[in-house]
Amino acid sequence: MRQQSYLIDTNILIGLEDYRAVEAAYAKFSSLAAAHKITIFVHEAARDDIARDKNAERRRISLSKISKYQVLGKQRGLGQADLEAEFGALKRPNDVVDATLLHALKSDVVDFLVTQDKGLHERAFKHSAELGRRILFVGDAVDLLTQTYEPKQVPIRHVAEVEAHTINHKDSFFDSLREGYPEFDDWWREKCVRERRPCWVVYDDDELAGLIVRKGETATDTDAVTKASKILKVCTFKVAPDKRGVKLGELLLKQVLWYAQRNRYDLAYLTTYEDQAALMNLLEFYGFIRAGTKDNGEFIYERTFSSAKLLDDPAVNAFDAARKHYPRFLVTEKVRGFGIPIQEDYHDTLYPDLWKPKQPDFFVGASRADRPKRPGNTIRKVYLCRAPSKLGEAGSLLFFYKGVSKESPSQAMTTLGILESVTYASSTRELMQLTGGRSVYSEQQLDRWKATAAKPVKVINYLLAAYIDPAVGLNELRDLGVVNGSPQQTIYEIRSDVLARLLNRANLEFDI
Repeated sequence: MRQQSYLIDTNILIGLEDYRAVEAAYAKFSSLAAAHKITIFVHEAARDDIARDKNAERRRISLSKISKYQVLGKQRGLGQADLEAEFGALKRPNDVVDATLLHALKSDVVDFLVTQDKGLHERAFKHSAELGRRILFVGDAVDLLTQTYEPKQVPIRHVAEVEAHTINHKDSFFDSLREGYPEFDDWWREKCVRERRPCWVVYDDDELAGLIVRKGETATDTDAVTKASKILKVCTFKVAPDKRGVKLGELLLKQVLWYAQRNRYDLAYLTTYEDQAALMNLLEFYGFIRAGTKDNGEFIYERTFSSAKLLDDPAVNAFDAARKHYPRFLVTEKVRGFGIPIQEDYHDTLYPDLWKPKQPDFFVGASRADRPKRPGNTIRKVYLCRAPSKLGEAGSLLFFYKGVSKESPSQAMTTLGILESVTYASSTRELMQLTGGRSVYSEQQLDRWKATAAKPVKVINYLLAAYIDPAVGLNELRDLGVVNGSPQQTIYEIRSDVLARLLNRANLEFDI
């Protein structure tokens, strides 16, 4: 089994090697890579980046640290014009460095690029979704290394609702909040505890890993920029320093988005600091916009909500409309629907929220965030199969049918997704690259697919849009016309008239 390889950007190099204390996520990335003999590269172009540092002593130290890593040389003859043709306008010297790193990534010299640079992430996604999925924030790199090489240590990552007074605010989890906000302890006591503000929490082995404090506001009592009647303020959105990345932040954001939609809020907002690149990137992906800046320099991010039918905009494709208005999605005559059969074990891995065993789970009672130890309950997901059927355009609707199962529901349609893309992997390495940012499988599990050019594996990327509650059982599926006789064993298209009936049955939180 081939080991993964990572290219680190200059900001990661400095984060790992700077004279200051190394942040937890950086340290964990470094230790995991060392433990599993993962090769970490620094690009020769990083020297150009560091050479522009006006602090001579810091520049000298940073350049000396490069020698600790294997260095990727520049491709001979590769000029700025070539890079601009591939990755867009490069107005500044560091843009050229960024494009050079992306060129190395696209050329498959390495498997993944790790950077905290929000602009570099955006440039990668503008090039292609496939390239964008191979560029990681350091917290995501930690997640991927953990998932790939330490699959038995996947943490409990489910959101539980608690009251503020049940949380130990003296936990080290809150240290960074105190550093940036000296009045934090007073605010927590006066506003959170005494007002009994509700919180969403995520625990990892009984350690607080993620927290959201929320508050309902009105048009006359809010810091929001956009005028609205019913407003959801996210007072605190924090992920533990060694957990920072897209997956855990996305899990918490999913809670915000589903809650706001279900409870008919008009607007949700929160504030971020300039250095919270991963969070801002995540917010913008799901339709938040920077609406203003507070006096203390915090950015105000806002997003509107509605229960009305999402209208078609010819300038925006169906998938982009879905992610910007998530969890709403587009339903038009052009949007197609597909049924996807899924086995119980894959279903439980992808949708742990629905995992309800007959026998009590061993961990029940361990904490207020009780859930089985299974990953996968974020928004962006990937499904692997070898089904020969073709899927529609991005934005198509995917209905997942759980086959005969030991645990309920059995033979039922449980979940609705929004198709992003379909790609094919002809090797384990390609499978790892295509699923890296979203995979819930170890590399050993991916290797069992034995992907080859003759027998490629279909990689279906999609958004989890909704759980169908209650699930649509086999008899009802027959009544609706989704199934005729025995259930289909491969991917199949759902007729438009049947699709309309199935969508009505899905009990969505908005008009279709």
